Amino acid sequence: MKKLIVLLLSIIISNGYAQNIGINFTGFVKTDIFYDSRQTISLREGHFLLYPQNEKLDANNADVNAKSNFNILSIQSRLLGKITGPDAFGAKTSGQIEAEFFGTNDADINGFRLRHAFVKFDWENSSLLVGQTWHPLFISEMFPSVVSFNTGAPFQPFGRNPQIRLTHSFDNIKLILTAASQRDFSSNGPDGFSSSYLRNSVIPNINTQIQYLNNNNLIGIGLDYKKITPRVVTTKNLKTDNSLPSISLTGYAKYNKDLFTLKSQLVYGSNLADLMMLGGYAVKFINPNNGFEEYTSIKVLSVWGELIYGKEIEYGIFAGYSKNLGADDKITGPYYGRATNIDNLLRISPRIQLNSNKARFSTEVEYTVAAYGKNDNNNNGKVIDAKNISNLRLLFAVYYFF
Repeated sequence: MKKLIVLLLSIIISNGYAQNIGINFTGFVKTDIFYDSRQTISLREGHFLLYPQNEKLDANNADVNAKSNFNILSIQSRLLGKITGPDAFGAKTSGQIEAEFFGTNDADINGFRLRHAFVKFDWENSSLLVGQTWHPLFISEMFPSVVSFNTGAPFQPFGRNPQIRLTHSFDNIKLILTAASQRDFSSNGPDGFSSSYLRNSVIPNINTQIQYLNNNNLIGIGLDYKKITPRVVTTKNLKTDNSLPSISLTGYAKYNKDLFTLKSQLVYGSNLADLMMLGGYAVKFINPNNGFEEYTSIKVLSVWGELIYGKEIEYGIFAGYSKNLGADDKITGPYYGRATNIDNLLRISPRIQLNSNKARFSTEVEYTVAAYGKNDNNNNGKVIDAKNISNLRLLFAVYYFF
């Protein structure tokens, strides 16, 4: 059996080379060592940090969550395969497949999971990408270069989605149209976080963008449309297809000059919990006779910026601010989203990185403040009586690229 497997692999590999098919493996090994001054809302044993946990008082009025913690993890290490092959349909073809050891949930930590998997067709002025990669609101040409694995979330939209993306270029302008589904990053609802709400709406997440590029400088704007169907049956066991549409806008820019880089992005939108951001939606009306529900989106304004200087010794600072703007209607039922009781978030994270050939030492201080309060249902769910809760993360990371 072993000889047969070896023979089959040899035939496949030799046939691949005969057709000019190749794959080049790259990636990195990374270990993160981090300390938090209090308990946090995070993923994978604290590795993907979002914000500090709210106060939780015990019988003596002491804050249970005011407890520091420490960890060392290497689960961000990853492997990327860049695939090249012969032309097809008059286009140059390529592909990527990338995975890491982050797992799909906390129980699966260390598990090997898919990050990116797509094929791309490039014609003279157009390209077609089909597969899983970054959500179009995550601008891959200019995302934050922070050391923390959160990559600027929850200020920066963060998610990877199966999608079809068509790009057309002329001169320095790019027009981009994307239709996406949800997989690892999904909307919240009555059954928890799930891709079923978008799937049951039958309409994919639609995104369109215009970009202007000049000498590695970039400016762009985009519009995102998403429609979800939270329930297919009411609590009274009656079929329903009431849905919730939402629209989001973004503007972004990147400027490069010698060793200096400036990046910034603004996002104004609603129901963005599937992109690891604040907000979501809530029930604004429930019919007591049949259980039919109507929904209202929670709007969020988020902005981040980053300054970077240097090469062998790189200095950087990231700053982000996010504000819960509430909904357009009064709220009578439950909230579905992420941190809907946070009025605003603020983060400042300076860093220094030492680069030497294929190795890098990085250190970062990440200070995050979350203003926790309670939702005023009669004032469209806006957060009132907010109190600032802060966390200080000290992070040291070692990379080896290959």
